[in-house]
Amino acid sequence: MWPWGHLAVAYLLYSGYARRRSDSPPLAVPALAVAVGSQFPDLIDKPLAWSIGVLPGGRTLTHSLLVAAVLLPLVVRLTARRQRRGAGVAFAVGYLSHLAADVPPAVLTGEFAGARFLLWPLLEAPPEDPVGGLLDAVLHYYEMGTYETVQFVLLAAAIFVWYRDGTPGLEYPRRLLAGASERWRAERSR
Repeated sequence: MWPWGHLAVAYLLYSGYARRRSDSPPLAVPALAVAVGSQFPDLIDKPLAWSIGVLPGGRTLTHSLLVAAVLLPLVVRLTARRQRRGAGVAFAVGYLSHLAADVPPAVLTGEFAGARFLLWPLLEAPPEDPVGGLLDAVLHYYEMGTYETVQFVLLAAAIFVWYRDGTPGLEYPRRLLAGASERWRAERSR
C-alpha cells in the first residue's frame, strides 16, 4: 500500500474510534500520532532493506507482530507517563492499521503466504522484487491499478472526514507560520 493509503485507513479508523469513545473528533496530538504510526513500519523497514541492506525485505522487522507486541505497549506506557496516553493509542491504531493494510487481499481466499511477514523472523519474509533503493521503488516498484485507485478514494474520504473533524493537527503549522509571518513583518518595519 502507498503511504497515503496507509494514512487514509489509519485516520478513518482513528476518527471513528475517537468519535465513538468521546463523541468528539480527534485532538491535534493524537491526529499527528496516528499519522506517524501509519507510516512507522515503512519508515524503518524500507530504508533498512532497500537502501542499507541490513534487512531481508521491506516488510520484516517493524512489520512483525512480534515487534508490535513489544513496541506498542512501551509507546502507550511512555505516552501515559507524559499525560498523552491518547497519542500512544493513536500511534498504535496507525501502526496496527498499517500492518493490517499490508496483508494482501489473497488472504481472504485462504492464501496466507503473503502474510508471513507478520511473524518474521519466525517465518521467512515473503519474496520481494529486487529494489535498488527508495527512489527506485517509487519510480519502478509501484504501478497504478484498481488497488491503487481504491487508495485514492480512501484518501479522498479521509480528507473529507479530517476536514469535517476540524483539520486536527493543522493548528501547529498554522501557529508556526503565523509566528514567522509576525517576525518577518516586525523585521520589515524596523
